[in-house]
Amino acid sequence: MTRLSPLSVPYRAVQRSASIAFALAFLAFTGGTTFGGFLGGLGAVALVGVVVVAIAGYELAYFRRFEYELTPDTLDIRSGVFSRRNREIPYRRIQNVDISRNVAQRLVGIAAVDLETAGGGETEGSLRFVSYEEARRIQSEVARLKRGGTDGDASEPEQELLFELTPRELAIVGALSFDLRLPGLVFVFGSTVFPIVASYVDVPLPAGSAAAAGVGIVALVLLVALVSWAAGFASAVVNYYGFRLSRVGDELQYERGLLQRYNGSIPLDKLQTLTVEDNPLKRRFGYATLLVETAGYAPSSDGTNGSGGGGRGSEAAIPLATRDRVLGLVADLEGVELPTFEGPPTRIRRRYAVRYSLVLGVATLALYGADRLLPQEIPWFVPLALVPVAVVAGALQWRHRGYALTEDHIVTRNGFWKRETRFVPYYRVQTVIERRTIFQRRWRVSTVTADTAGSISLVGGDATAVDIEVTDAAELRETLNDRLREALSARREARQQSRQAALGIRDAEPDRDADASDSVAVTDAEADVSQTPEFVEEAEPAAAGADADAEDAADTGDTDDADTDDNADTDDNADTEDDADEPARADDPFIWGESVESEGEDDEDADDPDESSDERDAI
Repeated sequence: MTRLSPLSVPYRAVQRSASIAFALAFLAFTGGTTFGGFLGGLGAVALVGVVVVAIAGYELAYFRRFEYELTPDTLDIRSGVFSRRNREIPYRRIQNVDISRNVAQRLVGIAAVDLETAGGGETEGSLRFVSYEEARRIQSEVARLKRGGTDGDASEPEQELLFELTPRELAIVGALSFDLRLPGLVFVFGSTVFPIVASYVDVPLPAGSAAAAGVGIVALVLLVALVSWAAGFASAVVNYYGFRLSRVGDELQYERGLLQRYNGSIPLDKLQTLTVEDNPLKRRFGYATLLVETAGYAPSSDGTNGSGGGGRGSEAAIPLATRDRVLGLVADLEGVELPTFEGPPTRIRRRYAVRYSLVLGVATLALYGADRLLPQEIPWFVPLALVPVAVVAGALQWRHRGYALTEDHIVTRNGFWKRETRFVPYYRVQTVIERRTIFQRRWRVSTVTADTAGSISLVGGDATAVDIEVTDAAELRETLNDRLREALSARREARQQSRQAALGIRDAEPDRDADASDSVAVTDAEADVSQTPEFVEEAEPAAAGADADAEDAADTGDTDDADTDDNADTDDNADTEDDADEPARADDPFIWGESVESEGEDDEDADDPDESSDERDAI
C-alpha cells in the first residue's frame, strides 16, 4: 500500500486551521467581554494554539491511516481516522482522472487527484495530496490498466497534440466571453449606490425628470455590460491559460489553468455528447467552442464552460477556435459532419414574437403600476419601444432551431444568444421522449428529447428537437427508437465476435487430411461452439463477463447499476435473449417512449428529471 505525500500533513493542517484560528483570534481579542474577561490576551493565544495543535494531530493521524494501491483490476483506498472506509474502484468504471494544483500546491510540489465514475453525483475517489510525479503516474497507470495492460508492457500510446491555445487566441477567448452571473449583483449594487453618488455629484439634469431616469437606466445597463465583460475576460484567461488538448491512445488529455492548474483525461469510449457552442460575437468572427460530455461528475466545477459547469460532467475540448477547426475535430472524433437542419414550421415565428411581446407587456404593466403608486415619475412606456426587437428576436430564435438525422447520430441546434449544436450517437440514447405543453397543443407542435446518460441531462441539457409538427414528432420518435435498437444490436454483435475471438472460438473447416471420423467430430463440436451464444457466455471467465456487463451498461447509459449482481445477471440474459425479446420490447410504449403532455408552463427546452429517471429505469 502507498501513502500520501508527507508534505500533505502541514499543507492540510494550515489549510484547515487558518480560517478557524483567525475566527477564534478575532472573537477572543475583539469580544473578550463575552467570556466575562476570562480569556484575556494570553488565554486567546492559548485557545488558538490548542486548536492548531488539535488540527495538526488529526491531519497526522489522517496521513497515517490513509493508504491506496493500484491492483490489476481495481484502485483500492483505505481511509478514515474515527470511522474506517475501504473502497475498491474498478478501472472499467472510472471515467476521468483529474489532477489539480493551485499556486501554493505547485510551490511545495503536491497535487490533488480526483477519480470520477459513471453516474456518480460526486467525486468517487480523492487523493489529497500526493507528489505531482505520483499523480501523473496514477493517471497513466489507470489508463494503461483500463486498456488491459500488464506489468510487462513497455510501450506507451503515442501522444498526438490536437489543439494548443496561443496567447492571441487566449486574448480572443477573453474578449468574446461574458460572465452573465454578475448582472443581478451589479443591478442591486448600482441601484443602491447610484442615489448616494448622485447626491454628491452635480448632475446637470432636472432632478426627478424622465430624462434623468432614462440616463440612469442607460448608465446602469452599460455598467452591467462592462462588469460582465471584464469578469468574463478575467475568468477565461485564468481558466484557459496554457490550454493543450492531446490524444493518448483511446483518451483525450487536457491541461489548463493559471492560478489552478488542471490535468484531466476524457475516455473516448465514454463520450455521451459533443456540443458546438457559440454566440453572436463568436459567429460574427467565425469562432466556436467544443464541449465534450461524459457520464461522470466533473470535479473542477467553477461555473465556467469547460470546467464542469457546476458538476455537469462536461469539459471544454476546445475553448475557442475557428468554426471549421472545431467541426473538423467533431468529424475526427465521431465521424459526423454538420448536416442540413430541418427547422420548426414557419408559423412558429409568430409564436416566438408573441411570447416576447407578452413579456414586454407584463414589464410595461409592472412599471405603470409602480408609476401610479410611487411618488417618483417612472418611464413605464419604455418597454413598448422594444416590440420591434421582440419580433426580430422571435425570427432569430426560429431560424436557429432545428434537427437532423445522420447515419449514426441525431444532431440538434437551439439558441441564438447561446447557440448549442449537439451531436449524439444513437447507441448513447437512453430514452426518447415526446412532450407537448398546453401552448404547444394550440400551435399543433411537439418537442422530442433524446435523453442520454450524461449528468448534464438532469438539468435539461439533452439533444432536443423543439416545436416540430405533431406528425413529424411522432415519426421522429419512432425513427429514433428503431435506430437505437439497431445500433445496440450492432454493438452487441460486434462485442460477441470480439469475445469469441478472445476465447479462440471460430468456425472451422473440416480437416480433409485427418481421419474422417475425427474430422466430423471436431467439426461438429466447433460448429456447435461457434453458433451457440449460451455456450460462449458459459465458457467466459467470470471477470470477463463482468467487464462485458459493465460495457453494456455504459453503452446504453445505465451506468449507475452496472456493478450490481442483479443487473449483471440481467445483462447476461439480455445478451443471449435479445433476439427473442425484441418484438416484445418494440411493442412496449412505455419503454420506447410515448407522447408526454405537460399541463405546466411553456418550458419546452427543459426536461423533467423525474420523468427521465423513471423511463431510464424502465429501459
